[in-house]
Amino acid sequence: MANRASTVTLAALGGAALGLIIGWQLPGSSVTAPVIEAAVADPASPPTLSLGERLRGEITSTSELNGKDGSRFERFTLTLEEGALIEIELSGPLQGSLALYDAEQQILATSANPAYYDAPAAASLRRRIDEDGDYMLVVSGHDLHSYGPFTLNSRHIELTTSDTLEMPSRADGWLQGSGDTYTLTIEESGLFQFEMRSSDLDAYLVLEGPNGYRREDDDSAGNLDARIADFLEPGEYRLTARSSYGQDSGLYTLELAPHELASGETLRNSGELTFDEPLHGWFSGETLSYEFTLDSPAAVTIDMLSSDFDSFLELSGNNVSYSDDDGGEGLNARLYASLDAGSYRVTARSHGGHGSGLFELRASAVDLDDLPSNGQLEVDSPIQARLEPGARDYYELVVESAGDYRLDLLSDDFDAYLELEGQGLSLRDDDGAGGLNARISTHLEEGTYRAVARAYGNSESGSYTLHLHRE
Repeated sequence: MANRASTVTLAALGGAALGLIIGWQLPGSSVTAPVIEAAVADPASPPTLSLGERLRGEITSTSELNGKDGSRFERFTLTLEEGALIEIELSGPLQGSLALYDAEQQILATSANPAYYDAPAAASLRRRIDEDGDYMLVVSGHDLHSYGPFTLNSRHIELTTSDTLEMPSRADGWLQGSGDTYTLTIEESGLFQFEMRSSDLDAYLVLEGPNGYRREDDDSAGNLDARIADFLEPGEYRLTARSSYGQDSGLYTLELAPHELASGETLRNSGELTFDEPLHGWFSGETLSYEFTLDSPAAVTIDMLSSDFDSFLELSGNNVSYSDDDGGEGLNARLYASLDAGSYRVTARSHGGHGSGLFELRASAVDLDDLPSNGQLEVDSPIQARLEPGARDYYELVVESAGDYRLDLLSDDFDAYLELEGQGLSLRDDDGAGGLNARISTHLEEGTYRAVARAYGNSESGSYTLHLHRE
C-alpha cells in the first residue's frame, strides 16, 4: 500500500533556526521515520535541484542537525509545474529518506526508508503537483549514525492521458485519492486478462460490461497487485483502477491482453458436447450448459477438469438426474451413468458457485452391450477381486425371483462406490455399509441387472468383496 504522510508545518524558531518535522508511520510497521526537529544554526540558502537532473551530495557531521535524535539532513529547492507527476529517487551508501514540502511548508510526500527492509533498495517518492511554485526536498539520514554520499535522480513521469484503452495495450496512471475509469471495446468473444500493478498502493480492479456484467479483484496477481481474467462477450466495458481502501496515492500500470491460456485454444461455454472430443471453456460464476443425444442406450462418462476451481457436474434428461463433485482426481468432477436413448443436458459449474478459471470437459459413451463383464454375481456367492486404479468392474445379476435384496461392496483398501442398474432402476451408494463400504438395499423384480464396483476416487485401488444377499 502507499505510504501515508502526515501534514506537518515547518515552523521558524526565533527567526534564525528552522524547525523541520518529518514524521510518518510505515504501513504495517511500528517503525517511525526519522524526526528532524530543529536546526542549530541559520542555514545557507538551499541548493537548487532541477527536474531531470542527477545530483550528488553527502550527509556529514556538518550537515543540519535534527536536535531530537541527532540525525543530519540536507535541503534542496525545486521549481515545479502544475499537473506534473514527479519521481525523486535517493540512492548510494547513505541509509536515508526523502520528504517534499510545498511553499506553505506543508509536507506533501515521503519515502519509505530502505533501512527497514532486509534487502537494500533505493528510497523514492512520487507526487502529482497541484500548482506551480517552489518546493523543498529534504534528504535525511535514518538515524544519528547515518552518514555518507548519496545521489538524487529526478524525472517527470509520462502518463496515459486518454480514458479509452485498446486491446491489447499498456497504460501508466497515477491515483491520488480516487479511482480512474477507462472504457474499452471487445470486438470478438474470447478470454482476456487485465492486470493492475503498483509498488505504491494496494491495487484494486473493477470491470463492468453488458447485461449487468461485473467483476472485482484485489490481490489475484500476487502481492498487492490485481488481476481479472475472464471470458468476455463483445461489447463496451468500463475498467476502474483504484486502491483497495480508496484513499491511497501512487503510480500504477495497467496491462490488457488476450489471456495466454487462450493461445491455440477454442473456448466454448455452451453448445453440443461431442463424445471423444474434449472441449475447453471458462467459468466465471455463471452456470454453463451443454447438450448431447444418444441414439441407443449407453454407459456415459463425463469428466470436468480444472486446476483453477473445484468443478461440479450435473446431468439431466429423460427423467434422470445425476450430480458429482469430486468423483475424479483431486477436485475434478466425474459422472458415470447408464442412459437410455434420448437428449440430455450437462451443467458445468464450480462447487458452491465460487472461483473462476479454465476447465476441460470430456465425454465418452460405450454401448451397454459392449461393456466388459467381470462375471456373473449370484445370491450368497461373494466375489473377491482386485480393482485397478481408475477401473470399473462390471457384474451381471440375474434375478429369478422378485424380492428384497442387499448388495454390499466391502474393501479395506479404498473408498468403495457401488452402482446398480437395470429394469428401470438406477441406484448408487458411497458409504451405506458403514465406514468406507458401500451398500444398496432395494426390491428387485425378475430380470437382468448390472452392478458396478469402483472406488470413489479415481486413483484408488485394492482388494474388495462383492456380495449379494436375499433379505
